[in-house]
Amino acid sequence: MQRRLPKRGFTNIFRKSYRIINVKDLNRFEAKSNLDTKALKEAGLVKKGNDRVKILGSGEISHPLFIKAHKVSRTAREKIESAGGKIEIVA
Repeated sequence: MQRRLPKRGFTNIFRKSYRIINVKDLNRFEAKSNLDTKALKEAGLVKKGNDRVKILGSGEISHPLFIKAHKVSRTAREKIESAGGKIEIVA
């Protein structure tokens, strides 16, 4: 039966997957702390140290943070910068 049915779909071998982190998840860190992939892994937000990170704008943040991430949404960037934080995009 398996040999008779054709394969369906396509698997892109060049796909880049990202770990999604919302702005509300960043409230657990102290003000003015530097967050990179290593710090997010220690906090349990990222499972592997080499995962790509994308910050989304769901929730609010009340204090400034300095974040290094691979991608950041426009609303997340606005919320973090309005709280006094900075974002650096890592290639």
